[in-house]
Amino acid sequence: MQRGMQFFGGLVHWLLLCELHHDRPTDEMRFMLGKHRVRFSRVEFCLITELKFGAISDTMLYEEVLNGIHQRYFSGRDLVNFTEIQARIQQDRWQEHFDAVKLCLLLMVNCVLTRLDERDFVPLWQLCLVDDLDAFDAFNAFL
Repeated sequence: MQRGMQFFGGLVHWLLLCELHHDRPTDEMRFMLGKHRVRFSRVEFCLITELKFGAISDTMLYEEVLNGIHQRYFSGRDLVNFTEIQARIQQDRWQEHFDAVKLCLLLMVNCVLTRLDERDFVPLWQLCLVDDLDAFDAFNAFL
């Protein structure tokens, strides 16, 4: 990143809201920006957003952390939905220092980056992923 430039998450969110879905080619993204259709290759999109791309992470490698947020806040249940996560964040009582951050990251992954429906259940691998903040920082399966 050039000196003086900062990552702006709002730009990424706005771009993804303007995305046009298409069948081909799979290595580019198309957007409707105002009255213009814009096409970005993966490289151009990553240069603008600073998101990583490369080999897709094997999500089965993320193992459940002993007494992680999955256990502490959701009793180890495999099916946790967005409403439960939002309610837990609003309760504002945390057993561990970074639990609020981890739950907010979990909500961000599902609401912003993967755009799942709020009625869907959060995949177990995502609950495991946010328990390891270093693994979350290296996670690159969004593109």
